[in-house]
Amino acid sequence: MEIDEAIRGCEDRRLQTKYNNATYVIQRALSLYSIEEVAFSFNGGKDSTVLLHLLRAGYFLHKTGQNSANGDVKDFPIRTIYFESPCAFPEINSFTYDIAATYGLQIDTIRLDFKSGLETLLKDKPIRAIFLGVRIGDPTAVGQEQFSPSSPGWPPFMRVNPILDWSYRDIWAFLLTCEMKYCSLYDQGYTSIGSIYDTVPNSLLSISNKTNKFKPAYLLADGRLERAGRVKRKSSSGGQLTADSNGLDLHKNSTLTASIIAVGDEILFGIVEDQLGPYLCRKLHSVGWSVLQHSVVHNNIDSVAEEVERQKSRTDMVFIYGGVGPLHSDVTLAGIAKAFDVRLAPDEEFEEYLRKIIGDQCIGDRNEMAQLPEGITELLHHDSLTVPLMKCQNVIILSATDIFGDGKAMGTV
Repeated sequence: MEIDEAIRGCEDRRLQTKYNNATYVIQRALSLYSIEEVAFSFNGGKDSTVLLHLLRAGYFLHKTGQNSANGDVKDFPIRTIYFESPCAFPEINSFTYDIAATYGLQIDTIRLDFKSGLETLLKDKPIRAIFLGVRIGDPTAVGQEQFSPSSPGWPPFMRVNPILDWSYRDIWAFLLTCEMKYCSLYDQGYTSIGSIYDTVPNSLLSISNKTNKFKPAYLLADGRLERAGRVKRKSSSGGQLTADSNGLDLHKNSTLTASIIAVGDEILFGIVEDQLGPYLCRKLHSVGWSVLQHSVVHNNIDSVAEEVERQKSRTDMVFIYGGVGPLHSDVTLAGIAKAFDVRLAPDEEFEEYLRKIIGDQCIGDRNEMAQLPEGITELLHHDSLTVPLMKCQNVIILSATDIFGDGKAMGTV
């Protein structure tokens, strides 16, 4: 099969690992459920397109039981679900039906919302598991595993997520390596596609404001910013679409407020003097912020979680430092995750960034430094930073190198 051959013939070992893991999940699902009991939710986007081809490869690997898949690309018996919406881009609809014809998909078009559509479908069909193109970082990915039962209040089925641990880079590496067709919108600067009412080309790919031309999506340097093209309506501007900064409104009239949390028993025991806190207070005041509280907490997860929970709703921004490292004393990130009621999960892009810095000492998912609060973490880059800042909604995690220096990194907040 062309997909299996392309992946095994490339030199991208990371992509080969992702491919092998994803097709294993697919084959595992196909061994647990019959073909009549599984379905594939396709939406025309890049993640869904990758999953389609992984399913084709996984199905044939399962069918043949060999190291390489062989078979007719038209022979794809997995039921495909497509939720057609009047808010979808015409290009998405066209691509969906074109690819269905190309690969002989058994497509069920549903014109209801996702939950109602599933309820109707599962009443009529014996479906027990649905393959989804969900990735860590997606709004719906929080708390999910590769096999996750549906949430309470939803019709019962198993969610199967073969590409849960794939990054933006992995998605495009697969599509380009296998030379697979994808929706034309991605060549027009769109990096994450929702509805016609909440999606615009990613401004980071803009070639020229005058010509309104954009580079293709696979040229986006930082996959963390793939959703920068998602937009929101502001009622005060007559429904105008504006890019969602996912940050603070820095133009509001009131003074911005901050709280500072230091994590460390060594400070509470008087073993070391806290120099970061006072420096940060001065730096924030110098740029017009008002610091409402500076606290020191014990080096344990519950203490961190309780203080973050207290401060994140009281001030515009919370700055926290200490307790970050690869050893078991690393509690800051775990405490933040608990405060936001999310788990720590491997972050592919941060792991890759760490690998460039510390080389072979960074070993895959076992590196605790690459475990970040799931679904809420942004990496903020600046030329003066050795390691990017981590931002979890309105909580900024700092290290000494982030603060001491020329202070320019504060501008990324």
